Amino acid sequence: MKRLSVLVCCALLLAACEEKAKPRVSPLSGSEIPSQESWNSTVVFSDSAQLKAVLWAGHISVFSSRQITEMTDSIRVDFFDDQEQHTSLLTARRGVVHDATRDLEAYENVIVVSDSGTTLKTERLFWNNATKKIHTDAFVDIRSPHEHIMGHGMESDQGLKHYKIFKVTGQALTDE
Repeated sequence: MKRLSVLVCCALLLAACEEKAKPRVSPLSGSEIPSQESWNSTVVFSDSAQLKAVLWAGHISVFSSRQITEMTDSIRVDFFDDQEQHTSLLTARRGVVHDATRDLEAYENVIVVSDSGTTLKTERLFWNNATKKIHTDAFVDIRSPHEHIMGHGMESDQGLKHYKIFKVTGQALTDE
């Protein structure tokens, strides 16, 4: 009996010393790790103390090495004109800001609603900070109080007052 208990103790000790399988760890490059992260944050874009846009995002990751800021978990951007008057609201599921130019890319369920009542829907949209214009090569659906136009590709001012649609399809109301 004594021998059996010694044998069991030795077996338990050997089993306890067994090396556990270690998980594989893949090294990440510096460009894959954000230098800053924040949640439920607001970023103000201004130029010479003049308000241009206010961005809110559920999750923001800044990648300094690539000079981009990625936004996920929904984004919302309020745009303002040169008189700091609100012109439009953009919402999307995710986006990217290019840090050097402050240009914005918005992706997935992108909706822009202008203060004049025009609504733009697309899956991909780009805002040029220098020109304050938006453009896309994706399918667009634009509704205003006077027309419903669809097409592929467009460019416009950020307030959706003057837009040009490429490859147009849709309907427009006329006075005739």
